[in-house]
This record gives sequence, C-alpha cells and structure tokens, in this order.
Amino acid sequence: MRPGKRAVTVIQWEHLPVIASLVGADAVDPGQLRRNIAISGINLLGMRNRKFRLGEAVLEGTGLCAPCSRMEETLGNGGYAATRGHGGITASVITPGRIKTGDRLVPL
Repeated sequence: MRPGKRAVTVIQWEHLPVIASLVGADAVDPGQLRRNIAISGINLLGMRNRKFRLGEAVLEGTGLCAPCSRMEETLGNGGYAATRGHGGITASVITPGRIKTGDRLVPL
C-alpha cells in the first residue's frame, strides 16, 4: 500500500467511453490511465474530501487526479487534453481492506 493523499486513484467508469471518443479509440482501459479502481453508478467527484467504504476498505477522497504527460504516450496525440476533467480522484487509505470487483462505493 502506498501511503499518503494519492495512495489510491479512482476513476468514474462512465468517463472511459468519453475519453476514448475524444482520442478516437474504440475503448480505454483504467490501467492505461494509471488508475487503480474504476467505479460506476455514483458521481465520484462528490467523494472529494469525504470518507467512503469500498469493499472492506475505508478511503477518503483527497482531490482531483489530474492527468500527466504520459497520457500523450499512452493515448496518442490529444490524450492529455482528453483526460482533463475526466481523471477521477485521489484517495488516502483510512482503514486498509480487501476490494474486489463488484464492490459498491458507500459514502460515510
């Protein structure tokens, strides 16, 4: 586990097709964007500065996860611009725990 405010990066699943469309790709994988977790069905930006449970873990949203220059390398020309505003959030780990596919994000 990486300590600190950027221990975990979370992206909203619904933003992936938007990013793909902006770079002219069929699909974009969260791993390509260097995000640890992709979550759907909740406005992820609403979790900034809030605690939430994801699986057995308790996390706290610490800020926006801005894109880095590697997006140009990964997604091609325009990759950085395509991810601006769609990069998700960073989070710190309050209580470590197991997170698995299908776990729901529960605001605390």
